[in-house]
Amino acid sequence: MPRALRRKLVIVGDHETGKTSLFTAFAHGRFPEPYVPSVFESFVADRKVNGYDVELALWDTVAGTPDLDRIRPLSYSGTHVVLLCFSVDSKESFDRVEEHWIKELRHFLPYIPILLVATKTDLRHDAQLINKLSRSGRHLITTEEGSMLAQKIGATLYCETSAKQIHGVQDTFHRAMQATVREEETGCCLVL
Repeated sequence: MPRALRRKLVIVGDHETGKTSLFTAFAHGRFPEPYVPSVFESFVADRKVNGYDVELALWDTVAGTPDLDRIRPLSYSGTHVVLLCFSVDSKESFDRVEEHWIKELRHFLPYIPILLVATKTDLRHDAQLINKLSRSGRHLITTEEGSMLAQKIGATLYCETSAKQIHGVQDTFHRAMQATVREEETGCCLVL
């Protein structure tokens, strides 16, 4: 009989990086339209992973104001894995992974697996947006840039997603659950 595990996953990242859309795409299998911003939202998913029955509690967190930044760490208690998100169309959210987020996470969750997650990858096929960014000397974050950042911050894994196209969503959450199961099997976290 498979062993049951209870795990907690927290999604963090800058405001408007697509965290809530990623959360909704996994939890409900659809892109949220119209978009409704969250303060703290949670959902429980039951999945079988590596022979374990995993009950995964997902917590969608908030960012953007000093008040919200002060209360967000309260959601970290009991966390087993983190999805740290940036949006491919936001160099600012990408830069803040290293400047802010990884520092906060390593302070509050020093030994917890962190998956770096690129969101909104469907925008890489939006010629109009690409031209607009190019005219202002900017570009969309590439897979290579994301992979390099993941290595630099010591992320367990790098994933790319599009909640709008439901691309990479299930795989990202499955890999996050695998990271928590490996921790159970080995007694420590394993870098994938």
